[in-house]
Amino acid sequence: MRAYVIRRLFLIIPTLFLVTVIVFLTMRLVPGSVIDLMVSQREFDTGIDRAELERELGLDLPLHVQYGRWMAGVFRGDFGKSLWTYRHVLDEMRTRLPVSIELGILAILIGQMVALPVGIYSAIRQDTAGDYIGRSVAIAFVCVPAFWLGTMVMVYPSIWWDWAPSMEYIPLVKDPVGNLGMFILPATIMGLASSGTTMRMTRTMMLEVLRQDYIRTAWSKGLREQLVIMRHALKNALIPVITIIGMGIPVLVGGTVIMEQIFCLPGMGRLLIEALNTRDYPMLSGVNLFIAAFVLMTNLAVDLSYAYLDPRIRYR
Repeated sequence: MRAYVIRRLFLIIPTLFLVTVIVFLTMRLVPGSVIDLMVSQREFDTGIDRAELERELGLDLPLHVQYGRWMAGVFRGDFGKSLWTYRHVLDEMRTRLPVSIELGILAILIGQMVALPVGIYSAIRQDTAGDYIGRSVAIAFVCVPAFWLGTMVMVYPSIWWDWAPSMEYIPLVKDPVGNLGMFILPATIMGLASSGTTMRMTRTMMLEVLRQDYIRTAWSKGLREQLVIMRHALKNALIPVITIIGMGIPVLVGGTVIMEQIFCLPGMGRLLIEALNTRDYPMLSGVNLFIAAFVLMTNLAVDLSYAYLDPRIRYR
């Protein structure tokens, strides 16, 4: 197990390297630059010297030199400074990260609290009215885009009932109840949107496991239904389900970018959008590096969870 983990950690390094190179080059090759934006915002200042501004920001150097300097700073724990606010990228991410973590955790919890019970119930009550309802709900969750539902929730209640979610961020330490009220709506939308696939996979795998011989043996011994389902069937059915959940985490990260923008939450996703709009290269590179590292570490954690769920799995 230890050797496997070490190998996977070493494989993460070239992946992160490729991600940083792609993001670094793409942002500088797209039409328009941060210099153009800065000049356009100072169009009445006739004394602007573009060359001087480029030298001041370090953008007059060749791309490989800029990338080398940025990577050297990353190895020292310095992700650079924003080209607009001159704040350190790490300091900005520290203030935004708790918002995204809270939103993501709530979305995952809500999604699995819906998906797992409904999927299990649909499997053990196959072809009943409850099963048909559960499958219909799962298909609905898969088909309805979260960003569309979030937009509808923001628009129509304000038109029909003069109600809209709070646009002012409430810190958790200041008002936990108000903070939860602000997060519960976007987290519920994200969680339900991601629960449909998990729900269907849980039902499918539970049906497959319930047909196994050892489950029939457990039933023949007179064990209670709850014991058979929870102890013998569910754990073996969860391996593909955990895979689906792990594959959905990058999608969930992308969902936070949209939901934070719709509900005005000052998290990492909104920071990423702001950096894209302003061509803030150091901020954009730092946020993308963090997100890529988070996704890769999550995939590793999902792979390692297989050994716990199924003792027959051994990593070497």
